[in-house]
Amino acid sequence: MPLHTLSYAATGAFSPLLTDYLAQKPAVKQFYHRFPVLEEFGAQIEEKRAAYSPEARQRLVKSLQTQYARLGDVRPEVRANLNLLAKDTTFTVVTGHQLNLFTGPLYFLYKVVTTIKLCRQLKEAYPQYDFVPVYWMATEDHDFAEINHFNLFGKRYEWQSGQVGGPVGRLALDGLADQVLDQLPAEVPASFQAAYRESGTLAEAMQRLVYELFGEYGLVSLDADDPDLKQTLVPVLEREITEQVSNRAVQAASEQLAAAGYKPQVYSRPLNLFFLTDDGRRERLEFDAELDCVQVRIRNTSRCHSQQELLELARQHPEYFSPNVVLRPLYQELLLPNLCYVGGGAEVAYWFQFKKVFDEFQVPFPILLPRNSALYLGKANAGKLRKLGVTPTEVFKPLPELKKQVGALLGQEEVSLSEQQKALAETFKQITELAQRLDPTLVKTVAAEAQKTAGSLAGLEKRLSKAAESKHETAYSQLTALKDKLFPGGELQERVDNMLSILINNPQFIKQLLEAFDPLALDFVIVEEE
Repeated sequence: MPLHTLSYAATGAFSPLLTDYLAQKPAVKQFYHRFPVLEEFGAQIEEKRAAYSPEARQRLVKSLQTQYARLGDVRPEVRANLNLLAKDTTFTVVTGHQLNLFTGPLYFLYKVVTTIKLCRQLKEAYPQYDFVPVYWMATEDHDFAEINHFNLFGKRYEWQSGQVGGPVGRLALDGLADQVLDQLPAEVPASFQAAYRESGTLAEAMQRLVYELFGEYGLVSLDADDPDLKQTLVPVLEREITEQVSNRAVQAASEQLAAAGYKPQVYSRPLNLFFLTDDGRRERLEFDAELDCVQVRIRNTSRCHSQQELLELARQHPEYFSPNVVLRPLYQELLLPNLCYVGGGAEVAYWFQFKKVFDEFQVPFPILLPRNSALYLGKANAGKLRKLGVTPTEVFKPLPELKKQVGALLGQEEVSLSEQQKALAETFKQITELAQRLDPTLVKTVAAEAQKTAGSLAGLEKRLSKAAESKHETAYSQLTALKDKLFPGGELQERVDNMLSILINNPQFIKQLLEAFDPLALDFVIVEEE
């Protein structure tokens, strides 16, 4: 499979914070622990091994066994990794993502493939250890509008559910068949449909779908919305309720980021916790200054606990509490024997705000690895680019610049009347000087004529340029259509298109990505269909 690479900075699609991180600029070093190079993983292994308790490992394995029991017979690759997780020489590489319908945009696939490939590379470099790829299911997220749709072949499929406001993983799939599944093209693989038709909740459906896609590679999915797993959170809940330690830590990091010239990604609150109510909602915990207590706000009702009452509730029923974006990463690293988090550019950027939180709780901060980003070039599109004389990496240039490039290759004469404009300006300058000597009242008239003539010349330049372009109108139309196809809505392809747009025509796509991706190369990849 032909591959082309370019730097993330050259794409123009990523933040300065991410590109500066990849360049290991000194201003960013205070916000992370170890940089993602193979040699750093040895020290990360030793640090995590010393910090991760046998009790935490036992709790994790027990929960995963229960979760996978609902799938029935488990593939040997997944079963082997579940068994490996019981050993103190096994570590994880994890990526997390929302439960987007049919996995959402392509970058979900790229996240998972990066995670799997890195585990293989680590096993080669550190054969005395084992490495398990883990997908952290964001089942407690409650932003339904972000996950209820996906785009396929230019059409948007959307699920409208009346069960909004609570953890999306608990949602029953009412209405999904009529609104989405029955409307899908016949080419959609049966396994995608079955994952939803055979499941009772969105979490179960996502687990089934991810299992079908990546089970042969041993990927393990984890749903942390689990009463047993939440026991791990108790010490965090106690300090959060009594000290609000995470807010102070994030605010300090945000100030440092701003001082270094970067914009913080995450807004921290005095309490970075939600409360899971009995009626299925996920509501923010907030201090109420007037009542001098922590109040759980529920629509049309109010519920208030004193600090001591809330502490007792956290100790007895930690499953009622749900960490927000600030504390979720800490929860993840407490649960898993994890070495590295694989995320998108924005995710890596907001993790930089959390290192001080980890320091406060004395939990090893994971290595942060930007997932592989990619542009997929099908045969037809790759052929059109070659015909136009544009290389795969050049397609990232702005359209006007590409048009000039293609025009030059096609022999189009570049039209510019700039020299004539200069000559015209000099002529009118002389006329103005003459008018000033003979009749100063005519100076304004001369200026008006100069402006009018310059405008006429500019208009003529546009008409001549259009005439020159018309000779190659077909090529320019093809170029514009290609840019729109490869960068839908001006966005990177991976942020809009669904994996089915490629998998339907190329069932080997995942295998090809595993061959193509090199997670630690830290380059943007253009994958050309063979």
